[in-house]
Amino acid sequence: MTIIFRLKLAFISLFFLILSSSAFGQKIIEEKELELVNFKTIKKVLQQDGLTQSAEQKKKQVTVLKNAKAQEEKNRYLYPSEDEIWGFTSEYWLVKNAQVLGWDFEKPDYGLDASFKEMMEKLGFYQKKFKILLLNTPLIVRATLPGDGESIHLLSVPFIRSLDLSRLEISLLLLEDYFRMEEGYFKDAVRTEKLKTLAGKDFKGAKPDLSLLSELVKNYDQHVNKKGYTFQQQFEITKKMDAHLKSHPELWNVYFRLLGKIERFLKVNIQYKDYVKLYPSPAMQIKWLSPAEKVL
Repeated sequence: MTIIFRLKLAFISLFFLILSSSAFGQKIIEEKELELVNFKTIKKVLQQDGLTQSAEQKKKQVTVLKNAKAQEEKNRYLYPSEDEIWGFTSEYWLVKNAQVLGWDFEKPDYGLDASFKEMMEKLGFYQKKFKILLLNTPLIVRATLPGDGESIHLLSVPFIRSLDLSRLEISLLLLEDYFRMEEGYFKDAVRTEKLKTLAGKDFKGAKPDLSLLSELVKNYDQHVNKKGYTFQQQFEITKKMDAHLKSHPELWNVYFRLLGKIERFLKVNIQYKDYVKLYPSPAMQIKWLSPAEKVL
């Protein structure tokens, strides 16, 4: 009996041992499956958290930076655009001729910026960029240079004082010069073949042609001091002034009287004898503005 009990006990123990071993092995497989499931879940969470997207964005950023660096390297061997060349050349010319022009001097605030802007807006010209540079010399009465997206107006203080010009009269002179710049007369007169062919072009592998600047500066000198504008150009600007001022009779009358004032002044003041060579001629402008005489 005892032996049979012991055999049964041993059999039962062996049975449970086998069962336990089988269960243990089964648990290992399930744990492995669970680990696999957890890994997939973690990967999905990572994707949901945007880490993969962030990596893609960084990859794109690296590409953008590489392209920007390549473009920056390319730009090192490019001539500036034409607009940039105009702005730089005008500023260089002003600095180069600072002693002759006498623009660096203490002067009162004439309020010309505000006056000119107000008149421009009255005529419908908004958000126009300009600079007014007063000169302490009678050698250059007036000129307008092209800037980088703006016009640079030069005006002689001795001239406006000699004529006792009001802010409104000065603004009308500036308007004439603004129209000349808008028509492109100055650029057409001083533009060189090198400017046309080299602006914005690549010079990698060769030295930049600095004569581009020196030739432009030489043409600036010629146009501002000697060449000026033609009768045809003056006629076109006078008619343009007439067209814009006719709807404002008070401005038109001031402009008409201003031309007469300048014409009389130039007849008796030989200091400004070269004015009509550059801006021909106030007397003709008056004639162009005057109504045609009726023949009875």
